[in-house]
Parts: sequence; structure tokens; C-alpha cells
Amino acid sequence: MKQDLLSFKDWDKTQLEQLLTLAKTIKANPKAYRKALDGLSIVALFEKPSLRTRVSFDIGIHKLGGHMVYLDSQSNKLAGREDVKDMGANLACWADAIVARVFAHSTLEELAESAKVPVINALCDMYHPCQAVADYLTISEHYPDLSKVKVAYIGDGNNVTHSLMLVGVALGCEVIVITPAGYEVDAGIVELTQQRAALYGGKLTISTDMDAAIGAQVLYTDTWISMGDNTPLAEIKEVFDAYKIDEALMARTGADYVLHCQPAHRDLEISGSLIDGDKSLLMQQAENRMHGQNAILVQLLAANFKPAN
Repeated sequence: MKQDLLSFKDWDKTQLEQLLTLAKTIKANPKAYRKALDGLSIVALFEKPSLRTRVSFDIGIHKLGGHMVYLDSQSNKLAGREDVKDMGANLACWADAIVARVFAHSTLEELAESAKVPVINALCDMYHPCQAVADYLTISEHYPDLSKVKVAYIGDGNNVTHSLMLVGVALGCEVIVITPAGYEVDAGIVELTQQRAALYGGKLTISTDMDAAIGAQVLYTDTWISMGDNTPLAEIKEVFDAYKIDEALMARTGADYVLHCQPAHRDLEISGSLIDGDKSLLMQQAENRMHGQNAILVQLLAANFKPAN
């Protein structure tokens, strides 16, 4: 039976830990997995433009011996030319999986319902699960025991935040989310994350107070201006300027490292000197997008693959 990856909200602690272990194994010995996707083709269906997601999937699939077909809907929603249901069913006639970067989570649900092959969420309005794998893979490379890690996300409550929360508490992390008033994360996802925290031992803190980040080993931010948001920059800065991550905040909180899923706006949500400094894990995090996604692909498409010696 096929398995989709739309959000990680139904993946338990053991499954997530096994996925991170697989990602580390593939990263350490990529040659052993050169034929993991031998003979398989994956369609990458993008409503939204991308640098890291497109390139990391394309090169990653190639490294696993598979073939990627990129379909660009030219930054427009799929609905209109033909039904998403029909599109998913047709693509499944030829492809072994569908990777989709879309505007609405409902589009992914339609694809998953109609396609007989796995559908992988490469970003939607509610979740960014592939990013979360890269995030915790990166953190675990510095802190092997994730149950002792505090991660403070600071900025706009969005799809990246939702996945960071859902995955983090299941892995035993303490996840602190600090947003300006009016930019909080989805209440339903907070409730689900609290349930997962109680089940798996993690902890979630929601705040608007920057002092909540004190004691976190890792600070994390994302762009204040999402793709397609036409809010004037002056208005954005007025709301978010107090939530900027810079060297002063790193010192104030005692954090060791900073993460950003990129693209980053230098000297806006994060200082350029911090991006380039020794506390930055941004490039390691970007590299780990490929390794984490490769683990997802192997798990969903080639779980019985035997690595070469």
C-alpha cells in the first residue's frame, strides 16, 4: 500500500527517528544508495518557484539513480486547466511518485486521493515537512540527544513553523515559538502539537515575548515577507523589527547556532554578518535538504532496498 507524506502529523517518534538515521546513513555513504531508485521516475510539480527545493530534489534523485521530470505551472495554481484529480490520476500512470510544491494543502490532498503513487509535500500553505527533516537532521548533527535541545523559532508563524513544531516535539525537543501578536501559528496545529508533546515527551511553548528564547541552543527564523505578500516593507518592519535575529540576540539568549530555511533577507529578519559567521548553520541546513529528502524517497519508494557494500 502506498504511503504519502503530506505533513508528518501522523508519523510517530520511532518513524521520525528512523528517517533521520536513514538520512545520516545516506549522507555518510551515498555510493551505497546509487541504485536505490534505479528505474524509477518522479514528477516534480511546482506551482511556486524554488531554488533549494527544485535543485536538491533533482540532484538528490539523480544520486539515487532515479529520473526527475520537472513540471512548472509558471507560478499559477494548477486548478483551471484541468482538474487536480485528473492530473494526479494521469501522472500516476507514468510516474512512480509525485513531488508537489503548491499553494494550498487541499491540492496535495486531491493529488494523494487520485494518484496511486506516493505524493510528497515539497511545500504548501500549511506545512513544509521536507524542511523539517533537514532542520532536525542539522540540529542532531550537533546535538545527538534531541530530547535535551531547545529550539526557538522567532518570526512569522507559518508552514515552516508548523512542521518544525509537529516534528520537534515528537523527537523530544522543546520547541519555543515566538511571534508578533496577530502572526501566531494555527490554533489547530498548536492543539495537535500539544497532544504529540504529551505522547512523545517534547514540549511546546507559544509566546510573543522574546525573553522566551533565553536558554535555547538554537534560534530559527524565516522570511517576514512570504512569496506573493504585497504588504509594504515599512509596515512589515514596524511589526517585526523587534523580532530580528542578530549577534546581540544570540548573546542575550545564549544560543549556540542559528538556522534559516532561506531565502534570507540580509539585515532584515537576520543580520548578514550572522549568516556568514561561525554560529550559522544555514549552508549545512541547505545541504541537508537533499539528504533528508533522499531518505524520504528511499523510505517511501524503496524501503526494501539493500545498500551496496
